[in-house]
Amino acid sequence: MTEYYPALLMFLVVCGSLMLGYPVAFTLAGSSLICALIGASVGLFDATFLSAMPNKLFSIMTNQTLLAVPLFVLMGVTLERSKISESLLSSLGVLMQRLPAGLPISVILVGVLLAASTGIVGATVVTMGLLSMPTLLKQGYSPTLASGTICATGTLGQIIPPSIALILLGDVISNAYQQAQLNQGIYSPENISVGDLFVGAIIPGVTLVVCYILYVFLYTLFKNNKQNTALVAEHESKSSLAELLNALLPPLVLIILVLGSILAGIATTTEAASIGAVGALFLAAFKRLVTRKILREICLETALIASMVFMILIGAAVFSLVFRGFGGDELIHELFQSIPGGTFGATLAVMIAIFFLGFILDFIEITFIVIPLVGPALLSMGLDPIWLGILIAINLQTSFLTPPFGFALFYFRGVAPNTVSTAQIYKGVIPFIAIQIFVMILIAIFPGMATWLPSLIYQ
Repeated sequence: MTEYYPALLMFLVVCGSLMLGYPVAFTLAGSSLICALIGASVGLFDATFLSAMPNKLFSIMTNQTLLAVPLFVLMGVTLERSKISESLLSSLGVLMQRLPAGLPISVILVGVLLAASTGIVGATVVTMGLLSMPTLLKQGYSPTLASGTICATGTLGQIIPPSIALILLGDVISNAYQQAQLNQGIYSPENISVGDLFVGAIIPGVTLVVCYILYVFLYTLFKNNKQNTALVAEHESKSSLAELLNALLPPLVLIILVLGSILAGIATTTEAASIGAVGALFLAAFKRLVTRKILREICLETALIASMVFMILIGAAVFSLVFRGFGGDELIHELFQSIPGGTFGATLAVMIAIFFLGFILDFIEITFIVIPLVGPALLSMGLDPIWLGILIAINLQTSFLTPPFGFALFYFRGVAPNTVSTAQIYKGVIPFIAIQIFVMILIAIFPGMATWLPSLIYQ
């Protein structure tokens, strides 16, 4: 076991550097290269491993699946600037405000549509926080329920396709699955696509939404909020069916075009992303919101987000290569073999580790650092890659909610009224974290929740 100490030490150095707040991409690449140089100077690392780096970078540059990332980001940023969320929330809020928990439920439903059309967690949380939080508080809903609902709804973009997280995770899981098959001597490996994960995420995503709605409904019902009924008339407005359809139909049509083309096998994920990006631009133009200034801002924000993702991916590629050069893959394999409980024990250990890493790292860092290390070993044990990918995706979704570094909490804290304390925000998200863990347990017990629909559609 002592021969693996350099790999373990390198992993700890990288994690420690990330916790100090240095930029993720440069921390991954810089720490790894420094460890490689030190290891090579004392004879613990074979520098020829670094000769594979140009091929690694070239494969990232030519990866057609990853091209969907900037396209979906462009789609999401464009829809954010077109004020679709505002019209959706106001229309659904008026339609459902006479129901118990009508406004929180409308927040969740709008969040679902935004998740399926934008997939950008920060934008969804900030937008919903600014638009719905004052109204929720004024209608008498507790700050904890309102905060938890908005933060949790914003994270639905992680699991409801088209999700940038699923695109990145799908590419990593696909590579890990091929590596696992090669390690088993299968030289014509099967492959999974991002579309498989998109389809596999539909039932778990719907289950998660239903559980959210049940929770806010029961919470409001048992709290017997009398203020809510008294204030309905004050916020009631005349919202015609035409206004509701005008707010609801454009994003629904775009979602159907994007997801429908993938599910029907008409388009690949990247091609569907291009449909979504062009469709979002046409939609914004139809609403007369595309000026030269706004278009410039959309392009700049898209370039910024996409550049961040790809720089982290390049840094993670350097880390993965150096870690394997130190024998890290053999270390992971031996650790899994020593965990009691076999495949179940190894899977449970990884899920627990990812959950706790979510307290200090975001989903991109976990996806690019942890999954390439543990994925091949887990998949070599015979796990279904789609089932494993969906489990990890929901687990990663909790990283946005877990205190103290959950990004959804940071986004919401920036727009929440001063009357709402940080403690109330943290308390509000705890039930939703429990719901996500419950759905993960359901998927673990009933794998068909993730695997049945892909096998049905693609068979």
